[in-house]
Amino acid sequence: MGNDIDIIYSDIISSVIRSGGIPIGISNNIDEYLNICDGFILQGGDDVDNNNILLLKKINEKNKPVLGICLGMQEMGVYSEGNITNIDNHLGNKLHEIIIDKNSLLYKIIGVEKMIVNSRHKSCINNTKLNVSGIANDGIIEAIEDDGKRFFLGVQWHPENMYNNDINSRKIFDYFIKMCHH
Repeated sequence: MGNDIDIIYSDIISSVIRSGGIPIGISNNIDEYLNICDGFILQGGDDVDNNNILLLKKINEKNKPVLGICLGMQEMGVYSEGNITNIDNHLGNKLHEIIIDKNSLLYKIIGVEKMIVNSRHKSCINNTKLNVSGIANDGIIEAIEDDGKRFFLGVQWHPENMYNNDINSRKIFDYFIKMCHH
């Protein structure tokens, strides 16, 4: 009773494994994992977790790779002095196009200026000190990154759910795992 149950989504586990990584679920005792994990994925969820904000601070001190997905991206934005706004037009696993900044890490990884992504989020970042590397046609920020870090990329969509059918989603996980090995 009273214990939090942390979960890892199975699509994230399989995406990490298929890209050559070994997934480890972590609990709130963050310090133990900083020395044994080569990189971190902040996955989707419902509300910003202050433990993840603390984790981001500690990860950045060690300059370890971070991939933020949906809420994970929003937490990266909050960590970088951004704000979150509630929205209702991106729910329901809709597919839509995003525009990728040609001068971004995301573009370097996938090599295209436009891609189709899935969308099922109730909130979005409306400003951030991070570089905005992807944006939807309706102006929603879809990707953020910090080019001063080894790998610090957040995406608003769920590439783990598109891994089997979308080469760009696989490239994101492959590159993340590659950066974890360096």
